Amino acid sequence: MFKRILLAVDGSEHSIRAVKYAIELVKKFDGVIEAVYVVDENTAKKDVLYATNKFEIEAKRKEKIKPIRELLDQSDVVFGTHVLHGEPGPRIVEFAEEREVDCVVIGSRGLNQVQSFLLGSVSHKVAKRAACPVLIVK
Repeated sequence: MFKRILLAVDGSEHSIRAVKYAIELVKKFDGVIEAVYVVDENTAKKDVLYATNKFEIEAKRKEKIKPIRELLDQSDVVFGTHVLHGEPGPRIVEFAEEREVDCVVIGSRGLNQVQSFLLGSVSHKVAKRAACPVLIVK
């Protein structure tokens, strides 16, 4: 049923909790997790302004999702990680369609709570547009 799970993460506490749910789901169905971190336009601009080179930018992004990778490594599940670029909600939905995932697991709140208050949360946008089931973790 849930053989291929897309796990959307941003390093927030909610996304770390979402990792635990995704691991349990994938273990029950003997599947794989595709973990994605989406870099939006504002984050990309800040990264370029404050970094000295592209290797520093890449290292910073890897550091942000390090706790997620550690949880996945410890779980002994099959997974892949991807850093995507674009507006998080639509980009996650697009990736889910490209990979033909069976379920999206996402935290209810991310790192940028002010932006989500004004524009709507990423999890809400994904739940509204995804063709597959979406598990929103509080």
